[in-house]
Amino acid sequence: MSWLAGVPRTSQSVGALGASCFRPRMALRPRLAPRNLLWGGWPFPPVSKMATVKSELIQNFTSEEAVQHNKISIVGAGSVGTACAISILLKGLSDELAIVDTNEGKLKGETMDLQHGSPLMKMPNIVSSKDYRVTANSNLVIITGGARQIKGETRLDLVQRNVSIFKVMIPSIIEHSPHCKMIIVTNPVPVWSGVNIAGLRLKDLNSAIGTDKDPEQWEDVHKRVVSSGYEMLKMKGYTSWGVSQSVTDITESIVKNLRRVHPVSTLSKGLYGIKEEIFFSIPCILGENGVTDLIKLKLTPEEEARLRKSADTLWNIQKQIKL
Repeated sequence: MSWLAGVPRTSQSVGALGASCFRPRMALRPRLAPRNLLWGGWPFPPVSKMATVKSELIQNFTSEEAVQHNKISIVGAGSVGTACAISILLKGLSDELAIVDTNEGKLKGETMDLQHGSPLMKMPNIVSSKDYRVTANSNLVIITGGARQIKGETRLDLVQRNVSIFKVMIPSIIEHSPHCKMIIVTNPVPVWSGVNIAGLRLKDLNSAIGTDKDPEQWEDVHKRVVSSGYEMLKMKGYTSWGVSQSVTDITESIVKNLRRVHPVSTLSKGLYGIKEEIFFSIPCILGENGVTDLIKLKLTPEEEARLRKSADTLWNIQKQIKL
């Protein structure tokens, strides 16, 4: 049907700013309504006497429903959570970012700050709330919130306090996003036999690397890496940027289905002689369905022994947890 015979129905468009535009029932004729090339030949209707800034600026042409492509939520607006938000925003990995935190003042402040920069980024929709409903229909939820270890507190005490927090947190997330993937921010377990440069294993160049018999004492590098977190805590009070970059890298593999290898915590029962339900950081293939495969590393006897010792330590703590 040509525009000459078009008879628009009376309709009302209400936008986020509360602006209303009415289109009266009318027949369009060439001599009464000049052709407008911008809208493909459709003329602008008369402006309502109740015109607003939005109605003067924008003429609605068709109804539009928001299509949700990808939503990421972050639990925790602390140093790590905020750094993750910034990293994800800068990479444009999602259509919507939701943040949850119990500290309402901190949450509002961080959200406003992020929103002020959002017009310069690729993700304009940033929302937050103390209520987990704001995370509804998330594809991915990143958990950075939890209890911090206080002076005089044992690791078991810390784990038990975090278990109490997670007993409330996880069901709340699942209630509103039953099909989401979750990233819980923690630390990996590195092994020297897997360290390589351009595919060349350092173990092949120095068979004693990472051991007490190594004349170059590369084990000191490992110790410095492990202790660097504590050094940063002493100097600046927290760590955030390195962690957030790692989290964002994992996030990208999931939302883009890149199927890259990342060391992520996964059930390790049956691997390397581990008999209990322990979760270890093991190189895994990540895609849109989360962990799809794991890489079976060839560990040295010494590395396997250390791994099993760590598994025993974790299990001794885990079996004391009150669920």
